[in-house]
Amino acid sequence: MRRVAPDDKITCGTTGRSYTFGMSKDFCRRGAEALLSNTGLRPGDRVGLLLPNVPEYSLAVHASLQAGLVVTFANPLYTAHELTRQFQSAKVRCIVTIPQLMETAQAVANNLENYDCTINIGGKAVPDKKILGLESLLIPSQSIQLPEVKPDDLAVLPYSSGTTGVPKGVMLTHRNLVMNISQLMHPGIVKVNETTDDFQETVLTVLPFFHIYGFNMILNYTTLVGTHIVTMPKFTPQDYVECLIKYKPSVLFVVPSLLLFLVTHPEITAQHLSSVTQIFCGAAPMKKGLIDTFLQKINRQDCHISQGYGMTETSPGITLTPYTMPYEKSGSCGRLLPSTTARVVDPATNEDVSGPNQPGELLVKGPQVMKGYLDNQKATDEVIDSDGWLHTGDVVYYDEDEYFYIVDRTKELIKVKGNQVSPTELEYIILEIPGVADAAVVGIPDTFAGELPKAFVVRKPGFENVTPDHVQEFVNPRVAAYKKLAGGVTFVDAIPRNPSGKIMRNELKKIASSS
Repeated sequence: MRRVAPDDKITCGTTGRSYTFGMSKDFCRRGAEALLSNTGLRPGDRVGLLLPNVPEYSLAVHASLQAGLVVTFANPLYTAHELTRQFQSAKVRCIVTIPQLMETAQAVANNLENYDCTINIGGKAVPDKKILGLESLLIPSQSIQLPEVKPDDLAVLPYSSGTTGVPKGVMLTHRNLVMNISQLMHPGIVKVNETTDDFQETVLTVLPFFHIYGFNMILNYTTLVGTHIVTMPKFTPQDYVECLIKYKPSVLFVVPSLLLFLVTHPEITAQHLSSVTQIFCGAAPMKKGLIDTFLQKINRQDCHISQGYGMTETSPGITLTPYTMPYEKSGSCGRLLPSTTARVVDPATNEDVSGPNQPGELLVKGPQVMKGYLDNQKATDEVIDSDGWLHTGDVVYYDEDEYFYIVDRTKELIKVKGNQVSPTELEYIILEIPGVADAAVVGIPDTFAGELPKAFVVRKPGFENVTPDHVQEFVNPRVAAYKKLAGGVTFVDAIPRNPSGKIMRNELKKIASSS
């Protein structure tokens, strides 16, 4: 496996701050020692990261992992209610955050059992509130032997709704993460120019590191191959355009909505993108027409656009289009990564489809597949069958050359700008409203977001005073911005359900599209 860049090369930078590879390695070692000597944390304890994309993200994660701690990521846009639910589930004993999020972090910490400390990146220590400053991660109070971290030890606990239901902790081991990166580095999959004393590629990304795509496929992978990562804590069109001009990146990591932004923004020209040679797109399906439009805008064919497919439960990579992919395969999500095996089965019979170009549910095996869901064997058994196949819940087909294409999602998740939104989670909140008898949430198409959550609500008799605004005002403060009911609220007489009581979401989508 290729190693990181020379020590004097920059690894990650943003907002005027950056770290070299040498600084990062030193910080992570000393930080790991300090975490075990300056706090009450012990190997196996859980650390919650409540951070936007800042240069210290990588340092905090890798110092924790070297100390044998387990990291769970959280969206910094989450409400205290959402964070408390996740961090209680993960049994978090330490939160790493920034001053701007400290009030929320402390509100959450007050509801966690056996809580040890909060680490304030870029802020001051407040000992009486168990808040430690950044210096606490740099100066160990005593010499300490770091633990031997084993491949099958738990490394991270990202939260995913899986194919259905409320978010669950996904147990990913060190082996899972490393093997998925190794799969990407297999010859013929990704073309990476080696970092030397005289050359270093620059990657521009705004995709969040708290998402498994951002964490393992971007942060970990690009760090290992020695690229300079440029990121932003928050996306704004002006900042993104300025980064294109200033840093002249050769590689972009995007989701379809961001590629659409590059295509449609009037200020972005072919000159802004002249340095870009590779674009990686994930988190949601990308249409071939969008790829064609982008290539027309830059007026050249030497920019390779890779599309991948994966899940939080697979670390996340399952397929990726190799850089040698023929143009006529555009629109494919790629071929299986090395050491990954798959079946495409009829969902009704679980029998393999007859051959190429026949749609069915994708089942996968591989070293990147999760250990299981945290404290939830029932949910684990529903996704990973007795033969070890992970049921993705997605309908795909493959062609004669074993390129895969996504047909539809059998799972119920809504994808808003690449973010997962669980309809069940929103339904639970809506059902808390006095006067609501039943509710269902579906995703409706949106040009820029991909999908938007839309609620269908049944009122109890005599509660005609429950209005769409009332539902919005109840739900929206309780969830992150991308989970808000931006698709609207519609009242219906009944929620359509099949004989087993499951919501018929496709019927609701038809109602939404016809209104």
